[in-house]
Amino acid sequence: MKSLRIAALGLSALMMVSLAGSAFAGPFGKVTNHREYRQEHRIHQGVRSGQLTRQEAFKLAKGQRQIDRYEHVARADGKITPKEFHRLDNMQDRQNRAIFRQKHDGQSRRY
Repeated sequence: MKSLRIAALGLSALMMVSLAGSAFAGPFGKVTNHREYRQEHRIHQGVRSGQLTRQEAFKLAKGQRQIDRYEHVARADGKITPKEFHRLDNMQDRQNRAIFRQKHDGQSRRY
C-alpha cells in the first residue's frame, strides 16, 4: 500500500514537471515559434522553387538566427515580457518584408 502511494506521488510529480515546460513558454511563446517556423518554411520553399539565390537565402537565414538569439535572451528569465514580445514582433515583421522582397525581386537561381 505504501509503495503504491509513493508510485502515485512520483507519477503525479512527473506529470507536473512535464506540464511546467509548456507553462514556461509564456503566453507569447507559441505565437513567436509558429511565426518563425512559417518564415523558415518560406525561405526553404524559395530556395526549392528557385525564387531565392543561395546568397539571398544565406542572408535571410542569418536574420532568422538573429531573431532566434534574441528570443533565447528574452526567455532566459523564464518568460517573455510584453516589451520583449513587441521587439521580437518588430524583428519578425522586418524579416517577413525582407523575405517577400527577396522572393519577388526578379532574381532567380540558375539551374
